Amino acid sequence: MWALIFGGLMAGGVAGIVYLVSRFYRFGWVRHLSGGKKGVGMLLSAVLVFALVAVLWLTMGNMNAIICVLHLVVFWILCDLIFWLAPKKRGQAFQKYYAGLCAIVATAVYLCIGWVLANHVWKTNYEIETDKGIGELRIVHFADSHVGTTFDGKGFAEYVAQMQAQNPDIVVITGDYVDDDTSKQDMVDACKALGTLKTTYGVYYAFGNHDKGYYGPEYRGYSGDDLVAELEKNGVVVLEDEAVLLDDRFYVIGRQDRSEEEHGNGRATASELVQGLDQDKYMIVLDHQPGEYDELAAAGVDLVLSGHTHGGQLFPVNYVGEWTGVNAKTYGLARRNGTDFIVTSGISDWAILFKTGCKSEYVVIDVKGK
Repeated sequence: MWALIFGGLMAGGVAGIVYLVSRFYRFGWVRHLSGGKKGVGMLLSAVLVFALVAVLWLTMGNMNAIICVLHLVVFWILCDLIFWLAPKKRGQAFQKYYAGLCAIVATAVYLCIGWVLANHVWKTNYEIETDKGIGELRIVHFADSHVGTTFDGKGFAEYVAQMQAQNPDIVVITGDYVDDDTSKQDMVDACKALGTLKTTYGVYYAFGNHDKGYYGPEYRGYSGDDLVAELEKNGVVVLEDEAVLLDDRFYVIGRQDRSEEEHGNGRATASELVQGLDQDKYMIVLDHQPGEYDELAAAGVDLVLSGHTHGGQLFPVNYVGEWTGVNAKTYGLARRNGTDFIVTSGISDWAILFKTGCKSEYVVIDVKGK
């Protein structure tokens, strides 16, 4: 799946570069500098485009450089279309090539907004009603902090303070707390920040696909077990296919991530997660990747919290995960057979530095029961 995505991005990037070279050549000043010689003008255009790509590549990495190129291509095509149709309407051709300038400005503004949506964090509220006797419960939920991407370990503490200001009864983390490139110091600092939270029932965590590291402990300097030790040192309860009953009112059930199945380790099924639990109690499942909705609903759980999707990240591909069946839902609240499902877009980002189809967030959920 990821190989296809990266392959498609690379192919699109190469095609986009070729297209942009042909577009830059249409600028009057390029033709002027080339002395009207098409070969020289195309060469100058190629130098300009490759210089732009190189700057983007060096400052933001290969993936973000390709994303910028693809956005510029799309906006350029749209602007070319608009400026091709406009003279037909106004009855007079434009004397200069304005489409290119408009495309560059529109792309820059659009991606700047996308950068803000990724790097600023909003609060999103949900209210859930249940017939079970849980009373009132305020949950603060976040996922996909990927510490070190849009904030470091100490910067994460600022968002922990914002969560604390919501007066949560409980805080839950649904995976990808750290990334493969999260340094050990950032991991330690972020865990210390969690240790400052004051709640009624504590802080609970379930693994995501990045937390244990794809490249072994030597790559980033610590293992999944080291992460668990640091979390537990700061009062966080780590749940791996485990359930805890709190206040004799509700369960928190942390599920192993779906990636464990890919690694041949396996994880509990939905029915195994709730085996032996009191079905009259409210059951909250932490499951990093939003899937198996029908199975979880059939198991009788009440609320399933997930992340992983980053809200679809970029418009207009937000819902590709749902269309392909990789994810049951990309973002927001859904209800199936009495079970509520919430997927957060994440409090941070991974490799892509822009969010144009959503925004970074943490979630506040008010559960109201009998």
